[in-house]
Amino acid sequence: MPEARPDGDDPFADLYGRLPDPRSGQTGAHAADAADGAVPTSRRAAREAARRAAAAGGASRDGAAGDTPATGGRDAARQQPTPVSAPRPTDAGAPASAAGGAAQAASAHRHTPSRPTATDQAAADQHAAHGQGAHGHTSAGTAHRPSVEDLFTGAATTDALGTVPPGKSRRAKRRGRWIALAVVLVVLGGIAGGGYYVWHTYEPQIRSLMGWEEPKDYEAGQAHGEALVTIVAGDTGASISKSLASAGVTKTPGVFYDMLVSSHANPTFYPGVYKLQKMMTAKDALTALTDPANKLENSALLPEGLTEDQILKRLSDALKIPLADFQAAVKDPSAYGVKAKSLEGWLFPAMYTFPPGVTAKDVIKTMVDRTVSSLDDAGVAQADRERILTIASIIQREARSSDDFYKVSRVIENRLDPNNQETFGKLQMDSTAQYGYGEMHDGTASSSAAALKDDNPWNTYVHAGLPVGPISNPGDVAIDAAMHPAAGPWLYFVTVNLDTGKTVFSTTYAEHEKAVTQFQQWCKAHPDSGC
Repeated sequence: MPEARPDGDDPFADLYGRLPDPRSGQTGAHAADAADGAVPTSRRAAREAARRAAAAGGASRDGAAGDTPATGGRDAARQQPTPVSAPRPTDAGAPASAAGGAAQAASAHRHTPSRPTATDQAAADQHAAHGQGAHGHTSAGTAHRPSVEDLFTGAATTDALGTVPPGKSRRAKRRGRWIALAVVLVVLGGIAGGGYYVWHTYEPQIRSLMGWEEPKDYEAGQAHGEALVTIVAGDTGASISKSLASAGVTKTPGVFYDMLVSSHANPTFYPGVYKLQKMMTAKDALTALTDPANKLENSALLPEGLTEDQILKRLSDALKIPLADFQAAVKDPSAYGVKAKSLEGWLFPAMYTFPPGVTAKDVIKTMVDRTVSSLDDAGVAQADRERILTIASIIQREARSSDDFYKVSRVIENRLDPNNQETFGKLQMDSTAQYGYGEMHDGTASSSAAALKDDNPWNTYVHAGLPVGPISNPGDVAIDAAMHPAAGPWLYFVTVNLDTGKTVFSTTYAEHEKAVTQFQQWCKAHPDSGC
């Protein structure tokens, strides 16, 4: 802690006493010298003082020459040297010798340096260039340079300390702005990239946490158009709920079932085809399904992606024809001009209405003919029908939207490419493993470990190439996609959202693993969605 000073001892008194007095032109320390003569405050006064000093100096030199011996004068000079101030530059027309003599006389008379001006500093700088100090003494080393302390003694001005450093040029300022902008953009880009990854990875959790989840049901008054829904024997509220969403009647696969549970409704659903509207509320859909007027007689609606066994059962329920009759009708594919071991994939998905008294064989023939018509429209050669139906059936089961059909077709073609056989070796489509193992319609999207390892001729995880035949009944879009795959390098794909059908296509296995992780996180957030 600093020591206390005695009372009345002002540590700044000496400092302020040495500061120049702007009113008198005198330094505080030498105010007493004012009686000897004032410092010139203008150029005119300086010239007058120089003339007077020159005259006085001449007389003094004459007297000194007559009264004092040369040796005595030199000895005295050695004993008592007189400081000489730096000579002041004169105005144009003033003799340099006179100016110099006046400066020396003034310095000898005052014995103290006067307050320098800007012109003084210029002269001092000139003498310093010739090896002289600021006060006229020859420097043994480097010239004396003004310091900050000289400002307080009056020996120098702020101009003597140097000019203010120049500001940055316009180009430098512009370059600095661009650099700053680039840094800001990099930071913002990093934040945006991180936000994009977090949103797409944890979108369900974020929506649930923030309350941003989209409504699961349509609003009343949006119903329009026509939609056909088939109910088969054994259907439950959960399976009907999914059928309604697939037909576009309800907004989400689970909203109809949730409504049944929350309202404690226990209706009886009768097999058949029902005519409803698109974008209905779950409550309005229930009302329509329980109204006999909406049930179509002697009609059958067969959606895409069904197996032969499922189709025969639906036909029997809808047309009131024994199931055994249909099973007998499909035993011989050649009866319908099909050169295949079964009619799997040949029973075209569509809405059918038959006249009274129709037989099972008539129904099967109508459906096979419809498939042949679709193959011909797509330009499929007769020899390639079974192969195209097989690829189309896989596309139908794997793709979630019509836009993805052509990309899935490309993935199949890329994996079947002989150049990629060393990398993959097998097609590895889950739908084929599920079909061969009998778990395609068990309500889950993922394959069991047992299905993936089962040695059946449809399992493309075990056997190379395509399966031995179709695995479902493809529609027109799937058949066209099998004939015209999209252009792309994709080798992998996975559906990451079963509600929306969003599917991620990847070229590398590392990209695919990230998409699989995204799907697993979605399944964790939606445990009842059939993962």
